[in-house]
Amino acid sequence: QVQLVESGGGLVQAGDSLSLSCVASGSIFSIYAMGWYRQALGKQRELVAVITSAGRINLADPVKGRFTISRDNAKNTVYLQMNSLKPEDTAVYYCNADIQHLGSRVSIGYWGQGTQVTVSS
Repeated sequence: QVQLVESGGGLVQAGDSLSLSCVASGSIFSIYAMGWYRQALGKQRELVAVITSAGRINLADPVKGRFTISRDNAKNTVYLQMNSLKPEDTAVYYCNADIQHLGSRVSIGYWGQGTQVTVSS
């Protein structure tokens, strides 16, 4: 019904930048919050950044001042610009979106398949 497809991960060196994008497609009436989470090996998944449909942003403390989240509502796309990357940013990054289907009165949270970001020191 709904797919979230991430792109843009890869291997970079500390201090480099990387940009992630996530496109939502399918039976979509409205998309509320969209965000990025990450999960490092052996750790729990954690919030990185979230942006509401009105543009309100919440960034996790470890990424404040380095990461920027934005979205293009017309394209059902959310972006994560990551600057000054550190080895501790290494993780699988997952896109998340709160989506209301056509014909539905409730919203459901969806996850992308994840994209690996590796930062070498």
